Amino acid sequence: MKLTLGYSPCPNDCFIFDALVHNKIDNEGLEFKVELQDVETLNQKALNGELDITKLSFHAFGYVLNNYILLRAGSALGFNCGPLLVQSGKFKVESLDKMKVAIPGKMTTANFLLSLAYPDLKNKVEYIFSEIEDAVLTGKVDAGLLIHENRFTYEQKGLKKIMDLGEYWESLIHAPIPLGGIVIKRNMDIDLQQKVNKLIKKSVEYAFAYPESCMPYVKAHAQEMSEEVMKKHIALYVNKFSIDLGTEGMNAVNLMFNKAKELKLFNYGEEKLVID
Repeated sequence: MKLTLGYSPCPNDCFIFDALVHNKIDNEGLEFKVELQDVETLNQKALNGELDITKLSFHAFGYVLNNYILLRAGSALGFNCGPLLVQSGKFKVESLDKMKVAIPGKMTTANFLLSLAYPDLKNKVEYIFSEIEDAVLTGKVDAGLLIHENRFTYEQKGLKKIMDLGEYWESLIHAPIPLGGIVIKRNMDIDLQQKVNKLIKKSVEYAFAYPESCMPYVKAHAQEMSEEVMKKHIALYVNKFSIDLGTEGMNAVNLMFNKAKELKLFNYGEEKLVID
């Protein structure tokens, strides 16, 4: 049986899925047609129900609950790993709410957190996440919301941090920050959902057991990123919650969804969030 699978070319996702898509583990008769896209493109594909299984922002998950259910394996949650709001060292912001800010997509968890911290901030411009640093440096925007590996490079390029939105979330909620998760079509057979979850869990466990085995795949999609930054990226976003959300991880997801309901971003009723 062949299933479509979407995830990003970022080091953490390539690390997680390497063993699965390169048959380093027993896939138990399943085949996966992989689609590599940035997370906001994957969010949009999820909104359209285009993929059987996909990585997406937890913010976007709230808008596709009728079609997808969360797997327990493969997620990116943690502490001290949230998006960073930065500005040029040459630029002085008079009023944060009047800033023109580059964001990596409206459906990203990063934008959800920015809206939480700065609810009156309206002038947002969408960019591919990897282009945000340059947009700030060249003055196209007043500030930028950085995710992924850019959090390791912004200071070297002369950018200054305005706020760590992960720290903001943790001080507000006192829980790990849910960034991205892996979802599967809700109408699929429960046994198939559980099998896919089991295979992704095995793929993560294989990556932890044989980390160097995954690095050629990581490097193949990391463009000009240094190996040091790749490994920092993986260490930041792949952890115990990537193996299984557990009680702590699901509690964090529920807290985020409750906060989103308070902000009237989306509502959900009786839909079960995660597979059994």
